[in-house]
Amino acid sequence: MQKIVYIGADHAGFDIKNILAEHLRARGFLVDDLGAHKLDPNDDYPDFAAKVAAAVRKHKGSFGILSCGNAEGVCIAANKFDDIRAAVGFSVTAATTTRQDDDANIICIPGRIKTCDDPLAIVNAFLTTPFSGAERHMRRIAEVASLEK
Repeated sequence: MQKIVYIGADHAGFDIKNILAEHLRARGFLVDDLGAHKLDPNDDYPDFAAKVAAAVRKHKGSFGILSCGNAEGVCIAANKFDDIRAAVGFSVTAATTTRQDDDANIICIPGRIKTCDDPLAIVNAFLTTPFSGAERHMRRIAEVASLEK
């Protein structure tokens, strides 16, 4: 089964979003680009974070990728949605451990700030690393989910 990845970005993440989408399609992922579809310096990152978070929440087992200038804004906005665990992907190690330990379902990549590792490698690590399922991690995720109530 082909993994679906929902992707979105504001103007500051527009270029990296397009690069990531092309890269993922070439690797066989089904990419649903939720915008921005044109460069608009006046668009707002919460709009795209909401679209991606809602899609990931609705389609269990899917993943999301978001980008804005520093990746923090889209991360904050996406985490407002129940069942979303978004994390900033500043390195391959961060992307790997947020999947293994936190079962993150959205990775946020900065569009204007240099990451420690290549953003393509960060996204590859995120999308191919499974959740460990370890009891301690499942317990912690349940604790976080209880905060949503």
